Amino acid sequence: MTSATRLEAAAAAVTVLSNRTEVTDWALRYFGPWWNATSVDAASVCAGAVVIADVEPADHEEITLLVRDGRPTATVDYAKHPLLVARDGDDIIATSPDETIAYRSTPSSGRLVLAGTHAQPLALAAARLAREAIRGQLLRDGWAVLHSSAVVRPDDGATLLTFGDKGAGKTTTALLLASHGWQLLANDRVLVRPTGERGVEVVPWPSAAALGLGLLHSLGWDVTAREHLRAGGSFHPTQHESVTEALLAGDHTPLWENKKRERKVQVFPDQFPELFGVPLATGGRAAALLFPRIDADAAPDVVDGTRTLGEADFMSGATEDRYPDVFGLAQGVDAGGRESARTEVASRLAELPHRAVRLSHDIPASAALLGKVAGAI
Repeated sequence: MTSATRLEAAAAAVTVLSNRTEVTDWALRYFGPWWNATSVDAASVCAGAVVIADVEPADHEEITLLVRDGRPTATVDYAKHPLLVARDGDDIIATSPDETIAYRSTPSSGRLVLAGTHAQPLALAAARLAREAIRGQLLRDGWAVLHSSAVVRPDDGATLLTFGDKGAGKTTTALLLASHGWQLLANDRVLVRPTGERGVEVVPWPSAAALGLGLLHSLGWDVTAREHLRAGGSFHPTQHESVTEALLAGDHTPLWENKKRERKVQVFPDQFPELFGVPLATGGRAAALLFPRIDADAAPDVVDGTRTLGEADFMSGATEDRYPDVFGLAQGVDAGGRESARTEVASRLAELPHRAVRLSHDIPASAALLGKVAGAI
């Protein structure tokens, strides 16, 4: 029996179909309220973009043989796996040996077929490409992608966008505000579009949120996370085993991979409200820009001076190299949006209040400062 999950963000929509409920249930959970994910009757799906992801070893073998039958191919690094890509008429076909998943994309119809041998890697791949299908539709409709966290004031939809380099405090800012009356829209990036005379509409970009062990402890969430694990629960499967072990042991010392990349807790979107009491928002309108920096020992405060948005604050094809558009889902539009859209969004955001804030490891004091700044917007 075929099951289906439909995702909707702004005017974009895609339906995930599968002969395994694990695949559609994964999409339902992963996107949740952020992209209005709902279970639908598979028989009612007759038009629009679709991602069909079936556990079908015979179909996987058939497409793989087509890719390898002597036609011109290219090897692309996609989602940390080598992907062998070729053409079959107007279709794009590909195979991922590591994941034992084969693909057939028909860009003209918005139809993408995946055939695999195991449900879990297929579920991950289907969700990834459903998200890319939504992104492609939105980019063609004039949206752009910002490298920003965001929270929404529930009574009027006013949205605070937080910018900064890695480690500046984007996630910390969003979670502190979301723990004190605001709704979490995104922890790392958002989709934005000029709307009305000078407005900027904002919708979330769903993904697992990476939270450092130290931040989790500072927020007081590590006890809840440990109880969740001890009760048989789990976090996103990309979470490294050493992080799970540290949570269970009550150790919040940061864990580093090759002394460069911190291993973090990987939180599903639906776990924010369910485990940590953080409500999620599905959209808003930009109202102000925050530029935090963290100084562990200094008193939290508003600081003089602030920067304007730069190229690094927008995502682009160059920064999205983990998921290159090999399946033609964006149909030639840059992965961060058209240059005209980015320019117009930057112009409109420049007119909004900008606030630079200094945060510290004193979480109550930092939360109080952010609440004061946000309340004045």
